[in-house]
Amino acid sequence: MSGAARYCVFGNPIAHSKSPDIHAAFAAQTGQDLVYERRLAALDGFAAAARQFAAAGGRGANVTLPFKLEACALATALTMRAQAAGAVNTLSFSDGEIHGDNTDGDGLVADIVRNAGVAIAGKRVLLLGAGGAARGAMLPLLEQRPAELSVANRTQAKADALVRQFAPLAGAGRLQACAFDAAGGVYDIVINATSASLGGALPPLAPGVFGRDTLALDMMYGARPTVFMDFAAGHGAQVRDGLGMLVEQAAEAFLVWRGVRPDTGAVLASLRAAL
Repeated sequence: MSGAARYCVFGNPIAHSKSPDIHAAFAAQTGQDLVYERRLAALDGFAAAARQFAAAGGRGANVTLPFKLEACALATALTMRAQAAGAVNTLSFSDGEIHGDNTDGDGLVADIVRNAGVAIAGKRVLLLGAGGAARGAMLPLLEQRPAELSVANRTQAKADALVRQFAPLAGAGRLQACAFDAAGGVYDIVINATSASLGGALPPLAPGVFGRDTLALDMMYGARPTVFMDFAAGHGAQVRDGLGMLVEQAAEAFLVWRGVRPDTGAVLASLRAAL
């Protein structure tokens, strides 16, 4: 493996990351010769760590919390989706250049459309949160041409700002902002992009946003359903966690680096069984 292409994931903390397992499975499946490792970066040392990895021959890196904004600033060139997200989760190192990309939103869309089998085009979509996770999802969601995309946030001013930024890309679809408790009517898709589930909390949503055919997806995942998933299921929705999004964003990064898209089904099933 000495000649293998080298990749890693940077984060702090990082020991929990499933990315090495995912990319090892992708490499075995596609016959790619690579090694992929976890790298803990000091909270004030991400840029130096990334440059050091590149200088030592690293070909690319994934970036997780809390370094996605710093990765965006570090990049010498950004893809359109990284510019729109204002954050980078995938770096490519080549000829002294650092290319930044963001595969999170495309991973979310792939999980909804391909894995869950739910079309986004023409649907009413409610996106909860206006932070980095929500921002990364905006462009890929709008590219699917939903009939309506509503951004709900505890502080509506942040949702308003996000809607203003993406309004030129909304096309014929309706893009609007509201407070959590002002979201009204049944939505086809409800996406929790807040971090509330990490603390066992729930955005103050009206139960009426969920219907029998609603897909409610929480970007968080774990061995048990999140509070958001339990709440949505209790009001009739079909629920899904963020594990599929994790695998799909990794597949998109693998495509960026290696030029081949792995099949995600078996990898996702294996990770789910191990939770």
